[in-house]
Amino acid sequence: MTVDRVSATEAALDLIAKLVALHGPLMFHQSGGCCDGSAPMCYARGELQVGAQDVLLGEIGGQPFYMSSAQFEYWRHTHLIIDVVPGRGGMFSIEGPLGMRFLTRSRLFTEAEEAHLPAVMHGPG
Repeated sequence: MTVDRVSATEAALDLIAKLVALHGPLMFHQSGGCCDGSAPMCYARGELQVGAQDVLLGEIGGQPFYMSSAQFEYWRHTHLIIDVVPGRGGMFSIEGPLGMRFLTRSRLFTEAEEAHLPAVMHGPG
């Protein structure tokens, strides 16, 4: 049994496919900053420098999803569900001009799920 740390709703997967068609490969980073709150930020792949302080949580729609290791310590027992809603999200996130924004929903892992969580990979240093 494999347990994903991050998943996406059908609406989010549809938007990701549209953005990939427009911009090519993408990447996500779960923001923890003051400007964008806790929005998942979507970038053209390589636009954001990923470092050793970031962890790869998994993929959504075939696109990598990262979070800072400090923030991960707070969220490590939580499954992230990426959704999409109408509106403008983070200033730097690529989906904004389409009038949609990604949104993170979450739930705690069950004990059974926690026993099967994969290790996280740190970004390049």
